[in-house]
Amino acid sequence: MTIPTWTAHGGLELPVLGFGTYGLKGADGADAVARAVDKGYRLIDSAFNYENEGTVGEGVRRSGIDRDELIVTSKLEGRHQERDAAIPSIEESVYRTGLGHLDLLLIHWPNPKTDKYVEAWQALIEARDAGIVKAIGVCNFLPEHLERLVRETGELPQVNQIEMHPHFPQEECIRFNAEHGILTEAWSPLGRETGILEDEVIVDIARKHDVTPGQTVLAWAIARGAIPIPKAASDKRQLENLGALEVELVEEEIAAITALGRPDGRLADQDPAEYEEF
Repeated sequence: MTIPTWTAHGGLELPVLGFGTYGLKGADGADAVARAVDKGYRLIDSAFNYENEGTVGEGVRRSGIDRDELIVTSKLEGRHQERDAAIPSIEESVYRTGLGHLDLLLIHWPNPKTDKYVEAWQALIEARDAGIVKAIGVCNFLPEHLERLVRETGELPQVNQIEMHPHFPQEECIRFNAEHGILTEAWSPLGRETGILEDEVIVDIARKHDVTPGQTVLAWAIARGAIPIPKAASDKRQLENLGALEVELVEEEIAAITALGRPDGRLADQDPAEYEEF
């Protein structure tokens, strides 16, 4: 399957549906990654803190797909945001994958109390300019964080990966990203085990389209301009998620799912204005 792509302000092209790898480790994890790539996934998401960059690299090699067709992503962890710590950490991430370079590197969290994210962004720019990584972005950045990056460095990220699912639709962040040519990626797009997929609104819409609730939610995310990156270890789930690309929701259905948003909709109360992860 060929997945359509969207383009960021700097020319980075990303498939509109990615593959998450959180929790996928070891030989079984590598097999899951390889099978996902063989099915057509080209955007593979990982992170230093997932402790599986080696697994992702092995999965890519087992797939047999041309390396240049893939966008392998990792993330800089909070404890290494100072420049002298960030560069070696980025290099270690590349070494662990064994793939020669990373296609996309993101700052995992802004950690605003520690207040090193501008320095971390400058380190990512340096790593990109040195050819260690091809493209750079951020995760969990609010508009205020993004505005500071461009104000102090002159450069905006091409990607902002944020928590987004029907209980937390992130309308303001998606709008800001779109207005500035930043591609929005959605982590935990299916809401983990929170009952989102059993919601009557979603189940009814899924029934009308003869698809699963999961496919409905992923189609909703894409229709709103976000790139969902769900994890799927089994062949069945990997194929099911790809099936979301065939689902076309009407505006009323998109609005109905968006209306499920809650003020306390975050999965773990991780507000980027306060939360820090190291």
